Amino acid sequence: MKPKADPPATRPPATRSARAPRPRAAPAQRLPRHERREQILAKAYLHFSEHGLNAQTRALAESCGVSQRLLYSFFPSKAALIDEVYRTEIAGSFKAIWFVELQDRTVPIEARLQRFYTDYFQTVTTRRWLRLFLHASLADVAMAPAYIATIVTHMLGIVVAEAAHERGLRAPSDAARVQEIGWVLHGAISHLAIRRHVYGNANPMPADEVIALQVRVFLAGLDAVLPAAPRRR
Repeated sequence: MKPKADPPATRPPATRSARAPRPRAAPAQRLPRHERREQILAKAYLHFSEHGLNAQTRALAESCGVSQRLLYSFFPSKAALIDEVYRTEIAGSFKAIWFVELQDRTVPIEARLQRFYTDYFQTVTTRRWLRLFLHASLADVAMAPAYIATIVTHMLGIVVAEAAHERGLRAPSDAARVQEIGWVLHGAISHLAIRRHVYGNANPMPADEVIALQVRVFLAGLDAVLPAAPRRR
């Protein structure tokens, strides 16, 4: 009889130290300073809108692929970074041309308001903008008061004055009353955006149709709260 052949030799299992090393992440791309600054601002806008203004800058720096030290070379403090996010993303979203277009009396006021608020809804009150605005309000940061004082208050005065003029009504001389009347419409549009982008309300009615409805309700309601303007002799 032939002797049995020995079984083939087996290799011992590879130890952890023998495994190939994991590839290292590619280093962050070197960008010109102004481009890096814009990248940090864009990331900060997203980061703060998702995690709130109490979010740590360390996590923000990591998401940008930079060190905290480099981040602070662009913005000396977290407060300075937040201020710049407000200037570029919150206030910067409002188009100055809207003030001019709202006062163009060659266009009926209903059409002016519908055009303005449709554009405002689409370009300003986005999900990210609203989340950052609400986070700032809850954190007692001056974003919301500053935006209302410098932009919204002026816009409300224009809306009420132009609507009253076309309908032959007298706008109040009391600035506080003017603002509250203007908030009837502006608050309705703002809450529409909150319902759609924050609450996740799935009402199928198109936003532009809702805005047109709210504008008509606002204009019709002015007759109930404002007196007729004196007739010119």
